[in-house]
Amino acid sequence: MPSRFLSSVRPAARAVCVTLCALAPLWVGAGPVLDRIQRTGTVVLAHRESSVPFSFLDQDRKPVGYSIDLCLKLVDALRKKLELKTLTPAFVMVTPANRIATVEEGKADLECGSTTNNAERREKVAFTVPHYITGARYLVRADSPVQVVRDFKGRKLVSTSGTTPLKAITRSNIDHLLGIRIVEAAEHARAVEMVETGEAEGFVMDDVLLYGLAAGRPDPDRLKVVGKFLTIEPLAIMLPKNDPQFKQLVDDEMKRLIRSGEAHAVYDRWFSQPIPPANKPLNLPMNYLLKDFWKYPTDQVPG
Repeated sequence: MPSRFLSSVRPAARAVCVTLCALAPLWVGAGPVLDRIQRTGTVVLAHRESSVPFSFLDQDRKPVGYSIDLCLKLVDALRKKLELKTLTPAFVMVTPANRIATVEEGKADLECGSTTNNAERREKVAFTVPHYITGARYLVRADSPVQVVRDFKGRKLVSTSGTTPLKAITRSNIDHLLGIRIVEAAEHARAVEMVETGEAEGFVMDDVLLYGLAAGRPDPDRLKVVGKFLTIEPLAIMLPKNDPQFKQLVDDEMKRLIRSGEAHAVYDRWFSQPIPPANKPLNLPMNYLLKDFWKYPTDQVPG
């Protein structure tokens, strides 16, 4: 506030003016997300129940995972940028079917899961820099003869509602007249159970999720991942579209985490070291797709 303006008003009015200026948000003109975060001192993080190792519940029903750790680093960066003494993360659990609506409707500020960034979803929400690049393959029982998608002809194949692999296999089934009986499960854990019990011949999903889900089962050796990539999936943390300043802060911090090596350390924690629930490592080194993408990290992805 210019000093000549303050000197032109009465002392009492000047005191009120100074007080109001001190209470004004640090980010003048901030959008709805940043404004709410500043007012409440809370960031709402959406998480999943069983997207191992990205976002899942541990034995104490606490949200943990690779995406959760990255989101918590983003929360700390927001606290520092907004000059807040404290910034508390509040968690809300979402499913594949409602995760996009939860962010779109402002019920979560960041979705810390395993969501694919694609053009259709970008009509409703925004995404930051991808933290994983994967592709859809098939989880089957260890004694299954299935090797490629055409081997499912006439068989039952499960996928999870509201996911890109479900759309991809449905399209492939129609285009190639495969006659696959496709069914939907509400969550990944249920789809794995269907394969184990013989209710379905296979489960089509991002292969990294399949490896994580299999590793968490009582007898992981009963399951295997097969087939070529049906899709290529850049997975990214999701956020609302309507706050470009919030997105800029998140994007800048994601790029810093990658360039500094902090994101690589978080990756190693969840893909190379023992993790819950079985306390076993996934032993999945970073693939060439993500290595190449992180050389020049950006939120821009094809498709």
